[in-house]
Amino acid sequence: MSALTASRHLLLIAFILYTIGTILFTISVTGKKFRSKEGQQAGRRLGGVAFAVALLGFLSQVGYFFSRWKADGHVPVSNLFEYTTFFSMMMVLAFIIIYLIYKNNSVGIVTLPIAVIIIAYASVFPTDVEPLIPALQSNWLKIHVTTVALGEGILSLSFVAGLVYLIRVIDQSKRSARTFWLEAVLFVLICAVAFSAVSAIFQAQGYHVTFNWVNEKNEKDQLTYHMPAIAGPYEGEKIAKDSDRFGPLFEAPSWMNGKEAPRKLNTVIWSFIGGVILYLLIRLLLLGRRIGWALNRIMQGVNPPLMDEISYRAVAIGFPIFTLGGLVFAAIWAQEAWGRFWGWDPKEVWALITFFFYAAYLHFRLSRGWEGEKSAWLTVIGFIIIMFNLIFVNLVIAGLHSYA
Repeated sequence: MSALTASRHLLLIAFILYTIGTILFTISVTGKKFRSKEGQQAGRRLGGVAFAVALLGFLSQVGYFFSRWKADGHVPVSNLFEYTTFFSMMMVLAFIIIYLIYKNNSVGIVTLPIAVIIIAYASVFPTDVEPLIPALQSNWLKIHVTTVALGEGILSLSFVAGLVYLIRVIDQSKRSARTFWLEAVLFVLICAVAFSAVSAIFQAQGYHVTFNWVNEKNEKDQLTYHMPAIAGPYEGEKIAKDSDRFGPLFEAPSWMNGKEAPRKLNTVIWSFIGGVILYLLIRLLLLGRRIGWALNRIMQGVNPPLMDEISYRAVAIGFPIFTLGGLVFAAIWAQEAWGRFWGWDPKEVWALITFFFYAAYLHFRLSRGWEGEKSAWLTVIGFIIIMFNLIFVNLVIAGLHSYA
């Protein structure tokens, strides 16, 4: 078995084990027999089993990482598939550390599903092994990118704990702005689940449609979609096939000129459509009640102050690591590669925005006493910024980092 094949199998095993761990953690917190004082000890034991499964999944993902490294010949963080899977691994690592400190099952209910979604999201990008382009042939690749991923993984755990806190404390008995925005956050997560499902369905069918278009380098090129084209490339021309009669319904705007940006816009649209359908189905199963209402009921055993503490500690640890990797190491590598420390590239700008946001979080937390719900909402906004930087800036906005 080749190293590349082994890496794919190990990543699939990690994906399955994280899914099983999610189910076990959920049962340990929400199962009726574990809610009583007598059953809490059994719930903790089941949580220990769930953690062991998650740990095995993490070790399998570590095996994937080093197998991929052997196949690549360089640290596997040079494209979006590799970086996104590494980011999920760092998020799970942060969860493992937090679990060993607090022995709390509630964080696992949200962390592991998000890790599963991130791995599924990564699977839509090309997984082929390719040689490094000259811009990435530097030791700073492993130093800068891995440090950023570790920092973002820890910061993402603050979002997980903050989201659990909000689900637990927001009163779902009446409609309010708080319930609306919490439901909106949950809807976005459901869209991510739908994205994974929709992309898997079309990939299993081997669907593809190809367009002639002018790419971000203003060169004539071909762009292949793996989902029916709702949004086609700007001034693109579909290569006619009998099986590809659908669409496109409209063209992507001309300014959307990041690497394969029209195809990514099409994927976002399909994710939204799938998310709406899945959300409505869940609401139907809940007899019209909000998803936040259902989650609130099953998380009555969660300790809100503990979630708040975990969320703050994750930022306190993740922020300096992200600063080191995303600003300091990045500036040094930029000087080496491009002859300047700073150039207002979109990726650099959003790394700076991320830095300022979490610096403001710590300021409000420590100087203004923003604890509890205010702090939790800030971690949600912080995670949105991280995801915007990972997805939109990489895929839509053209810049020096577009090779990702």
